[in-house]
Amino acid sequence: MDKKVVRLQNVSHRCIVCGIHNEASFKTQFAECADGTLIGVPDVKDHHQSYPNRMHGGVISALIDEVVGRAVQIAEPDTWGVTGTLSVRYIRPVPLDRQIYVTGKITRCNRLMFEGEGGVYLAATGELLASGTAKYMKLPVGEIADAVFMHTEWVKDERPLPDIAAFKEPQN
Repeated sequence: MDKKVVRLQNVSHRCIVCGIHNEASFKTQFAECADGTLIGVPDVKDHHQSYPNRMHGGVISALIDEVVGRAVQIAEPDTWGVTGTLSVRYIRPVPLDRQIYVTGKITRCNRLMFEGEGGVYLAATGELLASGTAKYMKLPVGEIADAVFMHTEWVKDERPLPDIAAFKEPQN
């Protein structure tokens, strides 16, 4: 995948998608790319299962919601979104024993709202497993979380950059 990573986004301690101290979390790293795409690299575990070796549809939608909702921060780092609508299309089972990645990008943005699209892909082949679109209302972080959260829970991701160069280009 020919993506130039610009920076890693912050993570939180307890989020179900990126929480580095949440045992149930995907501990997802989010890499902002120069082309305006956000790539998430989740650490998939057995407890994300529904049927044997298949990721639960609800957690698939959580991954898409998070990556699209965060994509706005590439252009507007202080903007946070609250999900208004989310539509997910499940194409193929998402396996638990193979590396996946998620992508998000903004397709429409104005002063009050933004829209975007995202996908879940097999890292080795670029095969699209699930896709989604979503709309968000923009809110300043102060209306979502307090200053304590911003200083103690919303932290720089100090882990090494994910190796997205090995991921195959998305196949739609």
